[in-house]
Amino acid sequence: MSFIQQLRELSGKNLRQEKASRADQEKYDETVKIIRLAMRNLYGRRWGSKTRILLITGTTAEVEQLTPGLTDKLWQEDRGTLLLWGGDLNTPADSAWLTALRKLRRRPVDGLVWVTSAFDQLSAPGLEQALPVPSESAMDSLSHAISNRMKKLGWTLPLYVWSLHPRAGKTEGRIVQATGCLLPAGCRTEGLAEQLAALTPQLTSQGLQQTCGEAKHNFLLTLADQLIREPQSMTAPLSVMLNPYRPLPLAGVVFSQPSACAERTVPHHWGMDKRWDVLPESVRLLPAALRPHKPGVPWRKVLASVVALMMVGQAAWMGIAYVANRSQINDANAQAALAARQNQPLEQRLHALSELQKTLARLQYRSEHGVPWYEQAGLSQNTALLAALWPRYQDSALPLLRDAAADHLQTQLNAFNALPPDSPLREQMAKNAYDQLKLWLMLARPEHMNAAWFSAALLRDWPKRDGVKDGVWQGMAPSLLSFYGAQLVTHPQWKLADDENMVSQARSLLVRLMGVRNSESTLYQKMLSRVAHLYVDMRLEDMTGDTDASRLFTTAEIVPGMFTRQAWEQAVQPAIEDVVKARRDELDWVLTDSRRPVSKQDDISPEALQNRLTERYFADFGGAWLEFLNSLRWNQADTLSDSIDQLTLMADVRQSPLVALMNTLNVQGRTGQTGEAISDSLVKSAKNLLSSDNKDAIDQSAGAHGPLDATFGPVLALMDKSRTGTDAQSLQSYLTRVTQVRLRLQQVTNAADPQAMTQTIAQTVFQGKAVDLTETRDYGSLIAAGLGQEWSGFGRAVFVTPMEQAWQQVLTPAAESLNSQWQQAVVSEWNSAFGGRYPFNESSSDVSLPLLAKYLNADSGRIAQFLQTRLKGVLHKEGNHWVPDSINSQGLAFNPAFLNAINTLSHISDVAFTEGNAGMNFELRPGTADGVMQTDMIIDSQKLTYVNQLPTWKRFTWPADTEAPGANLSWISTQAGTRQYADIPGAWGWIRLLDSAAVSAYPGVDSSYSLSWKAPDGRTLNYTLRTEAGEGPLALLKLRNFRLPETIFSSMAPSDQTASAGNDDGEDD
Repeated sequence: MSFIQQLRELSGKNLRQEKASRADQEKYDETVKIIRLAMRNLYGRRWGSKTRILLITGTTAEVEQLTPGLTDKLWQEDRGTLLLWGGDLNTPADSAWLTALRKLRRRPVDGLVWVTSAFDQLSAPGLEQALPVPSESAMDSLSHAISNRMKKLGWTLPLYVWSLHPRAGKTEGRIVQATGCLLPAGCRTEGLAEQLAALTPQLTSQGLQQTCGEAKHNFLLTLADQLIREPQSMTAPLSVMLNPYRPLPLAGVVFSQPSACAERTVPHHWGMDKRWDVLPESVRLLPAALRPHKPGVPWRKVLASVVALMMVGQAAWMGIAYVANRSQINDANAQAALAARQNQPLEQRLHALSELQKTLARLQYRSEHGVPWYEQAGLSQNTALLAALWPRYQDSALPLLRDAAADHLQTQLNAFNALPPDSPLREQMAKNAYDQLKLWLMLARPEHMNAAWFSAALLRDWPKRDGVKDGVWQGMAPSLLSFYGAQLVTHPQWKLADDENMVSQARSLLVRLMGVRNSESTLYQKMLSRVAHLYVDMRLEDMTGDTDASRLFTTAEIVPGMFTRQAWEQAVQPAIEDVVKARRDELDWVLTDSRRPVSKQDDISPEALQNRLTERYFADFGGAWLEFLNSLRWNQADTLSDSIDQLTLMADVRQSPLVALMNTLNVQGRTGQTGEAISDSLVKSAKNLLSSDNKDAIDQSAGAHGPLDATFGPVLALMDKSRTGTDAQSLQSYLTRVTQVRLRLQQVTNAADPQAMTQTIAQTVFQGKAVDLTETRDYGSLIAAGLGQEWSGFGRAVFVTPMEQAWQQVLTPAAESLNSQWQQAVVSEWNSAFGGRYPFNESSSDVSLPLLAKYLNADSGRIAQFLQTRLKGVLHKEGNHWVPDSINSQGLAFNPAFLNAINTLSHISDVAFTEGNAGMNFELRPGTADGVMQTDMIIDSQKLTYVNQLPTWKRFTWPADTEAPGANLSWISTQAGTRQYADIPGAWGWIRLLDSAAVSAYPGVDSSYSLSWKAPDGRTLNYTLRTEAGEGPLALLKLRNFRLPETIFSSMAPSDQTASAGNDDGEDD
């Protein structure tokens, strides 16, 4: 057979099968229609709720024993129970029939009954041998068949197992009854066994009654015997259906004999007896889990639950919304009533108005952005309440806020208008009067209202209000006033009646006093914002071209691109002209009346506005460049060679970043001048750099005066060749001097002994002689000072720091050498001569006064000679103080302890060594003391005795020419004889005695001091000291623990030097 023929044969078979399937479907649909019609005729239109429909399955023979004729007629009915044939479980399910049954009613079947005789294991004399119970595999196949029928029906049905016992015979002559049990939901094998065991007592009782009547009616007894003797004959097979992993909804088990006399001559009718009473009459009697239901999610139940929950939620929502809206209405009504109640204190009314205002703001916000959920539910009164509250707010806010503010402003403006023409208060009150007039006009003209400014300005002008505490008013007023101001725009009917006469007078006064437009700042900022993004910011690298500026100076600052000559000529100047043309409002709305024309005035003309904007721009232009240039910092050079490299680069006209920077400043500083354009100036500067030596490296072309002359004038003057004279400074002259210094320093570095040559240069300056390096340094300082205070940062970084740094490199080794000379020539001999002696140490050995005089003599002393010969150029004496030279000492860090020490010794020299050797005259006067009869003071054999007579002055000389130098103090008290306080031999005896005295200044006399010694018995020995020079002998006490510093110059930072000086001061004192 060919492929074509096979295909045709297969296609013919498929067509025949489809035709047969359609025929069966049509037949079964017709059967279902007949069933529906029959049920409707019997039970009416609601027959579906009045009938119990059961689907009967099992083998044909067994079903026929229970319900004769069902397998042939497909359906039978009796007394409200409709039986439908579900087919033999051993054969495939009839899909067409089961599909047709779906149309029977919404729930086609109430339960599925499996009729089987497989559990007939009755045991009685004369009965045939029972067949074995079904195996697990057989039960599993049956379970699949049952599940398949439920699936095709589209419903999960409760399953009833009808155990038929044909071996017991038919029920002829025996009274039948419902025999079986219903199972709970989720029943397991143990539960089934318990239910069957509970059934046996009843079966035994009823079986005995029937057996007593007729011995052959022993079915119930034999059934009870089976359940007692072999319960596993039922539970074991059915456990497959009760498997928790794949359970069937087993709802009950029924036991019966085959039916007798169940046939009826009426078609589709059968005889129902009491055996069927075991099955529930309605599915409502079953547990919820066993009731018929469609597989999957029970959407109807879920939907019903959701609807019920929504209804409960809606009810709760409406309750919450009702309470919230009612509470809001009551609160708003109470707030409005309290704010309008005139017999209440003003503070309380303002509080109520504030709360009412918050309510209005909240209602406004909700009307724009939506009402919160707890006020909706169809009950929202937000819009209605907002409309009802505005008139209530108006009744309270107008008198409490608008009228009160108007009264305050009117009083202030009338007072301003009433000032005499020559009153200085007019000028002082002009700014406040302008703000007050603006506030008044905002109240009278809502279109000009600015709520934020209105609130802040009115509170500044009205900080206190009668009847309200200051703190309360300051806390409430901002929100009250800003809210009223914001709402005035949308409620113009609240505006204040204008006072034309007062406003006109105030305007006239303010126009004359102010004379400028208040919108000038706004115009200027808008103009800058238009050009700010058009030009790139200028950095140091952009200003110095191809030169390497980072080797000389650095800065992190920039110049905004809008403050350049290019920006001015290409964008800013046209922008100012556009702004002036576009914005010709003569004065702002506060000082003008749009209903009357304004006469032309000079200060408000377009030309005047253009001049002011131009001046403001160039003021910011100069400020931006000053800020940038003053931020320049000269790079630190670590060695002299590095300083030479920097000076070489700086003075090289072709490669100098300084020259390139000054060229840029020459171009930018001439911005706004009439004359050549920026491109011409740049080209000319470039040509000068490449021209012959006879031409300047920097463009010196003169031009007209411009708006930046005041700022850039000092810098431009440095590049002006036309300036001549000995006092004229120029960049070219400075660079020439720098070149000379660089050549001199190169000679130093190339010398055979660079350090010695460096020290020679420094020593020359130390000795007070000038060199080219210091002259150039001074010239640079002069240039920096000539630039003025505005250019101080730039001038110091460019003209002062380079020379100071080079000078510092020269000074550093020289300073170290001078420190060594100081140590060898003075400090070491000082320590050798005076170390371990009094007063420099606490010791019994005294310092030799003649030897000390050789060091401290103001003219020929070793210290003075060293300072005058070695440090003459950097240190000079002013009075008795040594002071560093402010110019030559730049770059040197004098040791503060050294300066303090030499000034201390200089002071002592002026007091105690005035004639070269140690010597001074002073006077003592004894004083009285309680309990002291006599005191005796002996200083270098000079005695002063006091016996409580009138005290007199006695002159002493120290040190005196005596063979027994020293000091002695004794006294005689009223209770004892002569007692000695101290007896100190040696030239320093008197100084040692003073060291133990309590010294205080004598009141009213600068040259006198009170001396007091505390005697061992507690009494005081009092004297008055009168000196001829300074502190007299007290000055020598400054030598106690004195240490001569070992260094003249310090390399410490300034902060460290200050701390060290403080410590040394404490030690020297």
